[in-house]
Amino acid sequence: MWGNISLALLSIFLLLIEVSPARAQFVDHFEDGVSQEWNYHSGDGAAKMDFTGTNGYAKISVDATKDRDNIWWALIRRNVAPYLNLEEFNKPDRELRVDTRIKASHAPRRVNLHFNTQKTTDFHTHLMEYDIPDTTGWHTISMTTEGFEAVAGDTINAQMALIDWGLETYQVQVDYFRVDVVDTDTTGPDPGNPVAYHPPVPDLSTFEHKANVAHDAMVNLAYPDKNFNGWYSASADERIPALTVSDSQYVILRWDFTSLSQKEVEGYGVLELTTRSLQRMDTDPPEFGQVRIVEILTGAADWNQETVTLSSLSRGKPLNEVFNPQMIIDTRISGGNQRTTRITISKPALQRLVSGQTIGFALRPLGPINASFYSSEYADGAYAPALYFNTK
Repeated sequence: MWGNISLALLSIFLLLIEVSPARAQFVDHFEDGVSQEWNYHSGDGAAKMDFTGTNGYAKISVDATKDRDNIWWALIRRNVAPYLNLEEFNKPDRELRVDTRIKASHAPRRVNLHFNTQKTTDFHTHLMEYDIPDTTGWHTISMTTEGFEAVAGDTINAQMALIDWGLETYQVQVDYFRVDVVDTDTTGPDPGNPVAYHPPVPDLSTFEHKANVAHDAMVNLAYPDKNFNGWYSASADERIPALTVSDSQYVILRWDFTSLSQKEVEGYGVLELTTRSLQRMDTDPPEFGQVRIVEILTGAADWNQETVTLSSLSRGKPLNEVFNPQMIIDTRISGGNQRTTRITISKPALQRLVSGQTIGFALRPLGPINASFYSSEYADGAYAPALYFNTK
């Protein structure tokens, strides 16, 4: 009897060896807290961070309350090269995959996953962003590299980062962090709906829908009870209705997606703006002089451009609850009258807008800038802000 059991156990063991991928694996369940092998730090601002662990979980803590510009980043990073079989990795159709399970204190927010080596010069490659839509659930996210190069002796850093979350205190709990060498012919898709960082703008003819803005207006931080629907750009012989972003003024945009609210967005979309005028300067830090596109998370969902004010839109809520402190994307504006700027909008943000979970987009300044765009009231909306996107 025992001989049969031993043979059966041996058969199972051999089967496991046969079906398990021929790969080394790094995994940290943080059962003993956070190892000193982890590196973590913040930068590009006054945000401070810590990375601690207890009871089988790790926690990223960020204090950005003394920051000013919200262009900070905070990352955790581990050199996983000693744990990986690089001979296996350098076979055809092999890549690296990092996956982790996290819970966020604020939402919606994004994190990113990234691989680099000591030879990396473009830190936007082998990087994907992940939209965390709630604060209640655990979310598994994963990124598989494409054409990543590493050989014996290289440092291979696997990292996760928080970027520009706002000016409060934030936490991300981490259940585990794992890195594998995977066979791309057999591995499945990455969970977590990876979002490319600043993807290229496609030909607009590839989009099924073009939606001009239904209402566009401005709200002013210095004059919260004033409506700015009569704002214009003056020329020698006419007043041109305009929308202006400045240090005290946000542009707010609303669409009517009632007929599409049950549709699923496919891929990312494009927001198109037409410049009336642009004033800015080249200054440090280099991120300055851009416009931030953010989601309007809450407030008066049916706001009207002819009556809306900052007070009526926010309904007494703090601005960091009304406007998502983390941008969808930052963009440089094309200068020159009637020049267009086309901005990629991620699928998660677009889906929330189309389904009515959020109530619009806002354009905020990033550093010193004055940017004016044609409003929907000019030339029967010929230059109005517009969204291009596809649905399934």
